[in-house]
Amino acid sequence: MQPTTVDNTMTSIVLVVIAIAAVLTIVAILVGVRKRNARREADAAENARLAERPATDRPLNDDDATDVPPASAPARPASTPAAPIAAPATPVPVAPPPPPLTDMPEVAPAAPLADAPAPLTDEPVAAAAPLQASPAAEAQPMPASPTGAAAEPAPEQAPAPAPAPTVAPAVPAGPAPGEAPVTQIKGLGPKVASMLAEMGIVTVGELAALDQRAAEDLDARLGPFTGRMGRDRWLEQAKLLAAGDIKGFEERFGKL
Repeated sequence: MQPTTVDNTMTSIVLVVIAIAAVLTIVAILVGVRKRNARREADAAENARLAERPATDRPLNDDDATDVPPASAPARPASTPAAPIAAPATPVPVAPPPPPLTDMPEVAPAAPLADAPAPLTDEPVAAAAPLQASPAAEAQPMPASPTGAAAEPAPEQAPAPAPAPTVAPAVPAGPAPGEAPVTQIKGLGPKVASMLAEMGIVTVGELAALDQRAAEDLDARLGPFTGRMGRDRWLEQAKLLAAGDIKGFEERFGKL
């Protein structure tokens, strides 16, 4: 009878162990199902919240470890270049008006000629010495020169030449839109920029030139930042910035 009792006891112990294992397995299955359902509900709520997020919200930064988008940051207004100050116009010098003409003085009448000489006689008249003025010429007084003649008007001064207008220095043209750094893209910070630089991409024009296959290969090489390229639409941002469409960029992604 003793061997039979021992066998029955061992069989009972084995059955109890099996029952306990079955109960634990069922409990583990139920717990796993509940966790999986809770995870699905959380993912669905997160996807719904991301879908309702406005387009102007700021995408994630490099330093964020989760996929939860941060609060939108206030947009920084773009700085406008100061207009060059025009040089004041130099006044053109005006010549002074000429002095007024004075009245012409009255001219004194010429003195009357001397009485006519007596008629010549038959007596010979001595010839006058050469280079000697005749008595009539000597007797004839010189016409009085007018006194107080009007002064000649001063010559008008030619106006001074106007100075050449001051030309403002030409403002150097800025770099082309495609030469902007990739850090202008929303959600692409310095860490990702350094990784892209190691791959030969430093400007938005180089990033915008990638096709879909090259972009997917590049996204797969970003390590912990894989998936950010499609989620934050880096290619779309790069194409708008490379084309210089700042207005379209700000309408979709917010202020720069």
